[in-house]
Amino acid sequence: MGSAGPTRAKLRAKRTRLSGTGAQRKKNASGSRLSIIFFSNDLDKAVAAFIIATGAAASGMQVDIFFTFWGLSVLRDPRKKTKKSFVGRMFGWMLPKGSDGLKLSKMHMAGMGTAMIRGLMKKQNVSSLPEMIETAGALGVRFHACTTSMDLMGIRCEELIDYPQMDAVGVTSFLGMATESKTTLFI
Repeated sequence: MGSAGPTRAKLRAKRTRLSGTGAQRKKNASGSRLSIIFFSNDLDKAVAAFIIATGAAASGMQVDIFFTFWGLSVLRDPRKKTKKSFVGRMFGWMLPKGSDGLKLSKMHMAGMGTAMIRGLMKKQNVSSLPEMIETAGALGVRFHACTTSMDLMGIRCEELIDYPQMDAVGVTSFLGMATESKTTLFI
């Protein structure tokens, strides 16, 4: 994706490449494919999803993550601004702006809990969520942004992070990928 950000047409055009060639499908026919449906905008759930995704990818599995509804917050780039409808601006204001804006699902404690867990992660040499996203990209984890959720929430392709293997797809496209997986997780 270019620095100007992807357009919906560009992301859809990548869908064919990302769904894999026949040789890749045969390689993964043994079940070495993991599909994750990521529905949350909670930091702890995002960290868990990315630990699982990068661990699976490092083990040689093909990994697809389908970001839907609140999970799309992880893909938002806070530096990118786009023109939006009133509803899109409202969702944009209410949703976290990127992976650094996520909070804990429990014990957030007005930000203290989230700051503590981020500090503990750093102290224990656990990668930050932005670092995990970068690692996922290096390992070939593929991101799929849900087009229906994007439309409902006023999220535009142009405001998503630059990521090497990302497209925008509908649920039926993702389900086609997930049927080739031995394991599908909903987080």
